[in-house]
Amino acid sequence: MTELSNFKYGLPYSISILLFLSAHEFGHYFAARYHKIKTTLPFFIPAPPMFVNPFGTLGAVIRIQSPLLSKKSMFDVGIAGPLSGLLVSLIILIVGFMTLPGKEYIFTIHPEYRDLDSLPESGFTFGNSILFWTLSRIIPTNGFVPPMNEIYHYPLLCVGWFGFLVTALNLIPVGQLDGGHILYALVGQKLHSKIARYFFIFLILLGLTSIFPVVGQKYFLSTSGWLLWALILFFIVKLDHPPIPDEEPLDKNRKMLGWIILIIFMLIFTPIPFTDDTILN
Repeated sequence: MTELSNFKYGLPYSISILLFLSAHEFGHYFAARYHKIKTTLPFFIPAPPMFVNPFGTLGAVIRIQSPLLSKKSMFDVGIAGPLSGLLVSLIILIVGFMTLPGKEYIFTIHPEYRDLDSLPESGFTFGNSILFWTLSRIIPTNGFVPPMNEIYHYPLLCVGWFGFLVTALNLIPVGQLDGGHILYALVGQKLHSKIARYFFIFLILLGLTSIFPVVGQKYFLSTSGWLLWALILFFIVKLDHPPIPDEEPLDKNRKMLGWIILIIFMLIFTPIPFTDDTILN
């Protein structure tokens, strides 16, 4: 659909995804400004619609232009982005589940499904996370939740899912990712280094499953993606976090918040973000 009259159909998705990206990056920005750390405003990176990136964006970034000199400032800047983005994702997802249309909506997209006893759950499918699955079971009021292979027809659910994915990727406890900042501030350089390597090995093992014919074909999009992400972490992000001059421990409230966000990371992380069984045929 390329007519301008169809532009309005993309607005709920576009506005929602920009809200999420803005919340994440401005969370970092305002935390940095609070600690008098020089930083740029967010840069939003568009992406043309294509198979390898159906979301229309490559995300957004800010550039920290002065060093993080204390665990406190590093923790605050690191956690502010994921926390803000996660909150917006949750709101978008909850609204999406509360306003789900009935089953008839999916029949307007797939009229061939009317004669089936149940909806097909094959093709390109989004992976589930513990938190997404839980919300899908307790919030919808009309008794119908679309299968994960139809989520992209529901803009708010799609953005909420995307927000969880991006937040989880940023919370991976490696190097200078947001999760790496948080973990370093919580446990120090030595333990951070060990945990970062364990998680790196975990991603490598996930990625290596793509070489197995039976497992790899269906999950190739996800598993090969983890190999690429692991290479980015190793060569660009780096596994280790540079030392911080001020090693004063965090206060009790920050420690509690840090462990809570790392637990949330486990609830929104999905080892298999996408599957596609059509490539098996």
